[in-house]
Amino acid sequence: MASLGDLERSVMTLLWDSGQKLSANDVRDELDESLAVTTVLTVLSRLEKKGMVTRDRGSRPHRYAASALREDHTVEMLNEVLGNAGDREAVLARFIGSVSEEEAATLRRILSE
Repeated sequence: MASLGDLERSVMTLLWDSGQKLSANDVRDELDESLAVTTVLTVLSRLEKKGMVTRDRGSRPHRYAASALREDHTVEMLNEVLGNAGDREAVLARFIGSVSEEEAATLRRILSE
């Protein structure tokens, strides 16, 4: 999975939060009106190449949407990190040791299902 730069992450957060298809102008207006539309289009194009967004070419201007849920992206990142860990068990143990009691209860519930 490709990592995301700051602007890419901001665009993805906006797309995930909106839950709808947005034009480059919509994205620019929501993020920072001082951004050039060409900059936003470049970021959207890169995200499309990374498989993170889809483009609706049937409309003008083109509209973009997240191609997967934010949770799916997070799971892919976690799997990548664990896949690169020398000792997966140690990483998981440290992670589990850092969660709150409520999160630990959620983990127990999920594992028991």
